[in-house]
Amino acid sequence: RDVTAPPAAPGSERLSPQLTWSRTVCLYFTRAERVLGAGQQRTHAHTLFTMNTTFMNMASIGDFDPLNASIPATKVEITVSCRNLLDRDTFSKSDPICVLYTQGIGNKEWREFGRTEMIDNTLNPDFVRKFILDYFFEERQNLRFDLYDVDSKSANLSKHDFLGQAFCTLGEVVGSLGSRMEKPLVGIPGKKCGTIIVKAEELGNCREVVMMQFCGNKLDKKDFFGKSDPFLVFYRSNEDGTGEQPQVLMNHTAKGFTICHKTEVVKNTLNPVWQAFRIPVRALCNGDFDRTIKVEVYDWDRDGSHDFIGEFTTSYRELSRGQSQFNVYEVLNPKKKGKKKKYLNSGTVTLLSFAVDIEVTFLDYIKGGTQINFTVAIDFTASNGNPAQPTSLHYMNPYQLNAYAMALKAVGEIIQDYDSDKMFPALGFGAKLPPDGRVSHEFALNGNPQNPYCNGIEGVMEAYYQSLKSVHLYGPTNFSPVINHVARYAASVKDGSQYFILLIITDGVISDMAQTKESIVNASILPMSIIIVGVGPAEFDAMIELDGDEIRISSRGRYAERDIVQFVPFRDYIDRTGNHILSMARLAKDVLAEIPDQFLSYMKARGIKPSPAPPPYTPPGHPLQTQI
Repeated sequence: RDVTAPPAAPGSERLSPQLTWSRTVCLYFTRAERVLGAGQQRTHAHTLFTMNTTFMNMASIGDFDPLNASIPATKVEITVSCRNLLDRDTFSKSDPICVLYTQGIGNKEWREFGRTEMIDNTLNPDFVRKFILDYFFEERQNLRFDLYDVDSKSANLSKHDFLGQAFCTLGEVVGSLGSRMEKPLVGIPGKKCGTIIVKAEELGNCREVVMMQFCGNKLDKKDFFGKSDPFLVFYRSNEDGTGEQPQVLMNHTAKGFTICHKTEVVKNTLNPVWQAFRIPVRALCNGDFDRTIKVEVYDWDRDGSHDFIGEFTTSYRELSRGQSQFNVYEVLNPKKKGKKKKYLNSGTVTLLSFAVDIEVTFLDYIKGGTQINFTVAIDFTASNGNPAQPTSLHYMNPYQLNAYAMALKAVGEIIQDYDSDKMFPALGFGAKLPPDGRVSHEFALNGNPQNPYCNGIEGVMEAYYQSLKSVHLYGPTNFSPVINHVARYAASVKDGSQYFILLIITDGVISDMAQTKESIVNASILPMSIIIVGVGPAEFDAMIELDGDEIRISSRGRYAERDIVQFVPFRDYIDRTGNHILSMARLAKDVLAEIPDQFLSYMKARGIKPSPAPPPYTPPGHPLQTQI
């Protein structure tokens, strides 16, 4: 229900709503599957909370976490206005309409997404009809806005006068000051076509998160040689009365409920106190405060045949009263109640605390002005091969990008939308530098160590190509100098106003493993993330260790405070048909998917709240009167 296709304009070529819905749901499933399938204890970039599944001295009750797969991507509402459009009508002003086109991942085909309403007789329209887009930080979401002067009732755009167009990315819009982007319209040679103003606003969609804690009292004893090992399972009732039956439990659950949370097991007690847990209100009741919430109490058994103790029902509205006599619940077992006349209950469960918070998102910080600083570090060691030879990973083929250039362009073109000045430090390591042939593991690609900044990703690409012509590939492969380089800058700005991303592109075996691990552990307390892309056929076992997904990286007995490293081998993303655009899109999507969560983990650990978004833009002078 959350994924609705915008209404198609009559006569326009669009996928059917059913096909659009199916495709989007498959995408959400794939993203959740990738995260969960690796056995990693982290949530996806666009989920709204993190659930801890590891408990000291408590038994596991499975890896069920329905919330990763159930919460869709952030949705962004796009509003369009224009100023000083061309006047194409002889006896009146133009009657403009705006058409939005999007591009599919991995191809350049533009597909119509939707149209605004047509506004009569104005050159300064403020369109009322919005575009609702799914927002993914890790994807380059290209947008095209075409403006037309409507001359008839025909839905065929060729029957109307073209007024101009503008190109941008969704990241460019949300990354602009106040999430407001203004661009000149182009497309008609020799004509000033006016300007377009595009504003983005994240849709709230019930962003409250509730923290709750429960305890039990005098629960039924289920174990022969000991007391019970109780845990709670929470379900929300379905709107349509349908629901999947959970197989892990004992089929006591009535149809019409969907599981939404499971507590940890507290061993060998009839009076358990469960840990406090966080859950989105949307997951608990879909925003309906009076919807029935069923809670079942079980005694954990190692073989999975957990014993049903009893159940009770409540609602979000009842729970929101907090700790009171209203939130002490009798745990009832219907079978026992039917068999025993003197049966009262199987114990009680009491709500100990209830607190509501608004979960902040990555976009809240971006709208508040946080800048993303991007630095690239490129491996210039001799193992890459002679750049003059086609077998080299650094070979400058005049007809296509090499793997280094593809990785740099794929990641950089997305991140640059979140950096206002578009000036990026570009470093190299593992080369002998002119004129004296000294080996450096931290040199500026542009040849200026005092100012290693390059203008945009194209500037970084140009500096990379120039370096290949001037330096001598050598070795060894040391990561720690470039990590420490970025860490020095990150250490000077820890107030949440800036976040640093280091992209390291390398062909393989690392030489300073101990120093690099220490650098990463030190950097884990700083506002920075590290992306490592491996190119070529080498084995990357050491890089997988640095990634820290399975085992948190440590150095000299100290563990990294956060997981800040993401490693991927580029060969896993190369399209077999030779479609380099698709290869680059796949790479960027995967390596950037973790960045928002890593970003939020730093901000939350430091208690940094987003700065308020700047006030709405007010143009100088008198506001323009527009025809609606």
